[in-house]
Amino acid sequence: MAMQSRFAHINLIAKDWRRLARFYQETFGCVPVPPERELEGELLERATGVHGAAIRGGHLGLPGYGEDGPTLEIFEYDHGLDAELRAVNRQGFAHLAFAVEDVKAARELVLEAGGQSVGEIVTLAVSDTHCVRFVYVADPEGNILELQRWLDGPAASAASSSAG
Repeated sequence: MAMQSRFAHINLIAKDWRRLARFYQETFGCVPVPPERELEGELLERATGVHGAAIRGGHLGLPGYGEDGPTLEIFEYDHGLDAELRAVNRQGFAHLAFAVEDVKAARELVLEAGGQSVGEIVTLAVSDTHCVRFVYVADPEGNILELQRWLDGPAASAASSSAG
């Protein structure tokens, strides 16, 4: 039997947490959820298993949810480790996905805001009546993002033949 639970947040470890938070606020409309965090000491070391752990950061409310919705937690460690090369097919955490009205326009906004291109915009049929138009991009620190729009009905069948 599964425990009773509710999704709370996703955490990104950043090189510059304020810069990355600003990207998500300006590009996707995320909103700060006070208070900002500055944590260090024995309890944080015990919780993280990181000797000398000291973090700064904050939470951002995700678009499309109310005040009690899940958040994007962005922290910066005083002594962070460099990330391995990120890839869409790497096992473990792969990407954050945002539903958008216009995939092409959203991709351009991400790139203009300092993001990076990962793949091309495509439209794939997932059934006879549903398809998804999407593209993978990365935020300014290389975290992979999926920008997606689901299409239903007769338009879905026609769209599955175009790259959109």
